[in-house]
Amino acid sequence: MELAYYSDYAVRLVNSEEPLRGKDTLTSVEAVRALFGANQSAARRATDADVTRFRSVRGRLRAVFEAADSGDETLAVDLLNSLLLEFPVSPQISGHDHRDDQDNPLWHMHLADHPSNATAGYAAIASMGLAFHLTEHGVDRLGLCEAAPCRNAYLDTSTNRSRRYCSDRCATRANVAAYRARKREEAAARTDRDASTGRTAEKSQNSSR
Repeated sequence: MELAYYSDYAVRLVNSEEPLRGKDTLTSVEAVRALFGANQSAARRATDADVTRFRSVRGRLRAVFEAADSGDETLAVDLLNSLLLEFPVSPQISGHDHRDDQDNPLWHMHLADHPSNATAGYAAIASMGLAFHLTEHGVDRLGLCEAAPCRNAYLDTSTNRSRRYCSDRCATRANVAAYRARKREEAAARTDRDASTGRTAEKSQNSSR
């Protein structure tokens, strides 16, 4: 499993809440387990107590994205380092899920699940994955969707560092909103011009009498 894959753990957790919309899907142990995706062995360790613990980690991960999105590179790194210190990972060499043409294992780095509890394991994996993404691609590759009121987290993997939205849906919505705003401004400008032209014509008629 590629280490970059683990950065998606951070995105999934952060996006389980949409603060500006008042939405939070992280309300049960089932929701916690769903965040693990295919890693069901780790998901089975989750208990009701992990709901509150996951929410706490989620807030700290969102703070990393917020700092990166605002351009505060040092703060983003400091916040992420704090998570890495609190939730250390256990790296292992693995070849169980990658084989070559001769069925020989293709060795790669794997982050082992933390044995203590579900939150510690998830936080360790999410933080390390995000750290690998940050150091490999740069802090500016961590962003928050610009399509208000979304503000979902995303990882920019575009070639020209141009991503601004978390999804095509948000990009379309933002473009439509911008288009409508331009049309309103153009209509208002035409109205102002017509009114100004009318006043000028009226003054001309008055002066010619």
